[in-house]
Amino acid sequence: MFIDTHMHEMTYSKDSFLKLDEIVHIAKEKGLGAVCITDHDSMEFKEKAEVYTKKTGFPVFVGIEYYSLQGDIVAFGIEDYPRERISAQEFIDLVKAQGGVCFAAHPFRNNNRGLEENLRMVKGLDGLEVLNGSTSPEACRKAAQYAKELGLFTMGSSDCHVPEKVGVCATWFPEEIRTIDGFLAAFKKGEMRPAYYAKGSYHIFEE
Repeated sequence: MFIDTHMHEMTYSKDSFLKLDEIVHIAKEKGLGAVCITDHDSMEFKEKAEVYTKKTGFPVFVGIEYYSLQGDIVAFGIEDYPRERISAQEFIDLVKAQGGVCFAAHPFRNNNRGLEENLRMVKGLDGLEVLNGSTSPEACRKAAQYAKELGLFTMGSSDCHVPEKVGVCATWFPEEIRTIDGFLAAFKKGEMRPAYYAKGSYHIFEE
């Protein structure tokens, strides 16, 4: 199944223009089986997502896009997260201590919010976002090269803030995932692949 693993909903991501209903509507049209809301430095949407999933049956998983001192990291499977900026390594260590997973978001985007060369310094990252719907192809290709060199899982996601970006990139998982526990278990296996949407369907990205 295909899951968009990095999306922003307007309630807690103030730079987003998307409400959850719109995200899910577009996601279903494109063939996504689940979505992940990863708001900036916040997991406050978690309760709303759980209610929505129970009501509609469509899986909405909540993580966080945390802006560390070195750049953005997306994490899932945690309850506690810092309300102030700390180093990337400290955040990764916090995620791991809680049994969570994390990947570097748009590591080479030219806005000073990617980990860039710090990828070589930190320990414990699970993966890299090698397809990001709001990042240049050149930056994505460089991320794919680093993922291969460092032996990290590869992810695809839209990083959407507006309707036209929903689901433009996603991550393929080989199994059906309906719960956050299932998502975390599948993530830790590392069998997922980045994908992009074109001509009405998703295509696995050949790295």
